[in-house]
Amino acid sequence: MIGTENFSDPDTWVWTKADLLALKLIDKERHSHISDLNFDEALGLFAGLNILPKKSFATDYSYRTTRDNQLALLERWVPALGAILFPGADTFSVDFHPIPYRGDPTGLENHYLPLRGAAGPSVQTFFALEQQGRCLCYANANLTRADQPAELMRFVDFWHKVTGHDPAWLYFDSKVVDYAELSRVNARGIHFITIRRRGAATLRRLEALPRSAWTGAVVDTAQRRHQVIRYVDETIVLRGYEGPIRQIAVTGLGRQKPTLFLTNETRETARALVIRYAGRNRVEDGLGISVNFFHLDCLASEVRLNVDLDAVLTVLANGCYRWLASRLRGYEKAAPKQLYRLFVETLGTVWVEGQEIVVQFDRRSHTTLIREAALDQEAPAIPWLGDKRVRFRFS
Repeated sequence: MIGTENFSDPDTWVWTKADLLALKLIDKERHSHISDLNFDEALGLFAGLNILPKKSFATDYSYRTTRDNQLALLERWVPALGAILFPGADTFSVDFHPIPYRGDPTGLENHYLPLRGAAGPSVQTFFALEQQGRCLCYANANLTRADQPAELMRFVDFWHKVTGHDPAWLYFDSKVVDYAELSRVNARGIHFITIRRRGAATLRRLEALPRSAWTGAVVDTAQRRHQVIRYVDETIVLRGYEGPIRQIAVTGLGRQKPTLFLTNETRETARALVIRYAGRNRVEDGLGISVNFFHLDCLASEVRLNVDLDAVLTVLANGCYRWLASRLRGYEKAAPKQLYRLFVETLGTVWVEGQEIVVQFDRRSHTTLIREAALDQEAPAIPWLGDKRVRFRFS
């Protein structure tokens, strides 16, 4: 099988990447850890092989992909997953995430690393998260500093290609795009909320406003708490942005200085827009999970294309766990690490009976939830395993 890759065929591309995806799903940090599983026949079956390939192949194969291969995979993955988890998707949070390089100095560009509090050599990655299903749906690590401002519109074009329409809403912070790109988003008819960097002159002007210029409001936060804010809602002009834009300066959000929101939405209240933007925390949570469980910061290579493959596989692994969570009653919002510990990392026996792959689970307290979910009843045939189907048995 390994010798028959056809990079122009997306189906073959997906099939040959199952071994690398398996490492993401079972909490393995690096490609080299595939050696721990050289004789695991069940994981080999998952990848359509007798056993998983060795470390050298897993590493070498990822160097032979291109950005077009990654996009082809996402273009087939997102519509299939979206039909199940987020059929009416129209709102997205997007963000950049620098993956630090910890070796000797290289030709990588320097980006600000929050955990270090300083800039350092790193690979800049871009992720988009769908708000309804809280599912990562796009990634790109094949970026240079010059490419960054246009990446948001590349995601918009990607979403239009796979769904036939543009996103309705985008949430992002001030470092994602410049004002010229923000104008392009507005011209596309997409609503957005972003943060403006606080300039000294802007802050002085706001501090000089009389108290009567500020309006009070209460916003709802998690765990039924209420937060009192004050805001100034005005229309301003920005250099590089075509036409006027709405600015909402807000105090009471936990910062000493006002937070400056920018948006092209003029009908919703300032309070509603502040609550909307609070949902952007979901992409930060998703990136945190990707670092802690999918080991996104364990840099796969100093070659961006190789890191790009790893980032896209992180999107796939995230979607797999979000699908599993959606099928287990009471665990819809569970983190991948918890799902892995309770439902994936369990003992059992796997064998093949004709056109069925039978999985018999050993006794365990949480196995009853897998039985209740009846995941095997709706499972389609697996094309890279001769169209065999999975069937569960329980001790």
